[in-house]
Amino acid sequence: MTRYIFALVCSILMGSAIAAPIVVSSIKDLQEAINKAAPGATIILKNGSYQTDADIIVNCSGTKKQPVLIQAQTVGGAVIAGKGGINLVSPAAYVVIKGFKFTHAASHARSASGTSYCRWTQNIFETPGKGEYLTIAGNDHEIDYNTFQHKREMGRILAIRGEGSQIAQRLHIHHNYFYDFPDQGGANGAETLQFGLSGLSLSTSNSIVEYNLFEKCHGENELISVKASGVTLRYNTIRDCPAQFTLRHGNRCDVYGNFFFNTPGLRIYGDDHHIFSNYFENCSQAITIGNGGAEVADGAPLTSHDRPDRVLIAFNTLVGNKKNILLQARQNGLGATFITIADNIIQGGAEAAVLSGPLKEGVWKNNWLYQVTGPGDIPAGGYQLKDAQLVKDSKGIYRLGARSPTIGTADAGFKLVNVDLDAQPRAGKWDVGADQYLNGKGIAQVLQTGQAGATVNQ
Repeated sequence: MTRYIFALVCSILMGSAIAAPIVVSSIKDLQEAINKAAPGATIILKNGSYQTDADIIVNCSGTKKQPVLIQAQTVGGAVIAGKGGINLVSPAAYVVIKGFKFTHAASHARSASGTSYCRWTQNIFETPGKGEYLTIAGNDHEIDYNTFQHKREMGRILAIRGEGSQIAQRLHIHHNYFYDFPDQGGANGAETLQFGLSGLSLSTSNSIVEYNLFEKCHGENELISVKASGVTLRYNTIRDCPAQFTLRHGNRCDVYGNFFFNTPGLRIYGDDHHIFSNYFENCSQAITIGNGGAEVADGAPLTSHDRPDRVLIAFNTLVGNKKNILLQARQNGLGATFITIADNIIQGGAEAAVLSGPLKEGVWKNNWLYQVTGPGDIPAGGYQLKDAQLVKDSKGIYRLGARSPTIGTADAGFKLVNVDLDAQPRAGKWDVGADQYLNGKGIAQVLQTGQAGATVNQ
């Protein structure tokens, strides 16, 4: 009995140490609660529509085990409208912004430089006016399960920045839904995701962009524009977006396991990138190798179209694209150097490769071509005209059939190509194309509407 009473008293004392959620119903009360927030605080804004005259400033800090949680009563139920949004400023750390719908003026949702370990999750962004939906400049942030939709004016949907010449580091951007960004008339500055700027491009981010869904986003000619080094972009799905995924400035980026449907595909500038295990179907062009306008390593401005050097393009599957692999034209262009194009499956469409510029020291190896109009500029010995015997799976993706002659015939010497389209490890004998023929269930998958964004049940 004594032990029971002692345990009960301890339980009551421990429970009293856990602060009760602070529930507020005005912007004034929300700001006051944020100003007083200590580690472990939970601040809930009741459902409703709230007009702001200025930004809600967040400079409080939690800890890894006790973050400060600032959330809507229900996902999408508390609407922040008016002139200001939520602005995380230094030294904010371990703060979670969750479940709001933002319809305030554009460029008023941000994590400034000097912030760290903060999270934006399950929010809905639909902010009118010119400018960005969300800007991240701090380090170690997570941006996940948000819906970014219905942008109608110039500016980026998600803009990644940094401090000085250093891009934001160790970001994790995942399971977001980017939807409905019409063409802004061809003007520059309307990317759906702009990761960095030219002045930040030689700094390394070590960030991961994965499991995001992009649908019906145009904005400008670049859908995703990476202007940083050391970014991994994997397992994203891009569907019906008339804009290109571009490695515009920077080096050493990994692009793998992505699905491209009915888009202008991927365009590459810069050095030492690895492009593998991607799937391209019904694209106006699949993979475009940029024709260099200058060489940054030799001192050219960071704003240049840097010549692609030492890029690996391997183990991709291209099906039914109007154009397949291109090296684009450029007057007096430098072309590209030391590009390796190996173990890809190219089925359907025009010529397998068209080079409208110099490709010096290129390596072409074991590319399987079928039902194309011809090999184009792939040199003899760099391809074979054979049916890979692709079959559609239940989700409409062309994969290797059980009797595909490509199984076990790829070069297993590319150490970085360690996973296939489904995030399954490539082990033993490797297969040509994006899909390693395995019976196990894949970790990654092509995303459909409803599998990313604020309304997904986590």
